[in-house]
Amino acid sequence: MYMNRREFLRTAGGAAGATAAIGASQPAAAAEDGGGSAPEPDYGGWFSDVSNFSETVDERGSDEVTVAVGSEGNGGNYAFGPAAVHVDPGTTIVWEWTGKGQSHNVLSEGGDFEGSELTAEAGFTFEHTFEEDGMYKYYCEPHRPLGMKGAILVGTDYPSAGGDGGGQATPINPEHMGVPFQAHFVGLATILAMMVSLVFTFFLLKYGTSAHAKGGND
Repeated sequence: MYMNRREFLRTAGGAAGATAAIGASQPAAAAEDGGGSAPEPDYGGWFSDVSNFSETVDERGSDEVTVAVGSEGNGGNYAFGPAAVHVDPGTTIVWEWTGKGQSHNVLSEGGDFEGSELTAEAGFTFEHTFEEDGMYKYYCEPHRPLGMKGAILVGTDYPSAGGDGGGQATPINPEHMGVPFQAHFVGLATILAMMVSLVFTFFLLKYGTSAHAKGGND
């Protein structure tokens, strides 16, 4: 039994149309799924001995964020609360002393900002505005051995798991490889359309005469 050329054209046209539809719809779906979730930060073991750290608190959108100095944790009031905060560039972090856990200070691990004085005064504050993207680790000098450490995550350019520190992989944007995202799907659609055309040509060369002779349906 032979399929005449008209039936084949109908089938091939439907396949090509479906291929084009896939190529057109995929970029839109990817754009919808590409949402603004931030990649998981890689702290490199910084919080391995910090008992009150469970996750990075998202404070993006806030102009000012307060971090308590002398929160409960690490066997007493030897913690920053919250221990890790994610903010936008230009956000001011205000460290406020609770007056608990003896004297504390805030010192930058990498010397990225000038630290505070050592004090036990309740209500004492120290602040710094973070203008540039990055990961800023800090600690309390006398209580660092107990795990009194913290981190400020700024913007989007910082070490992330799967990138600089291993662990869960961060999805790769094809645009970072020098090829526009949509071009991948357009290319796929083009290849599939070419395959359909080759099959169509093969059909005509091998069965075209027989189909015409047997049914005259063309």
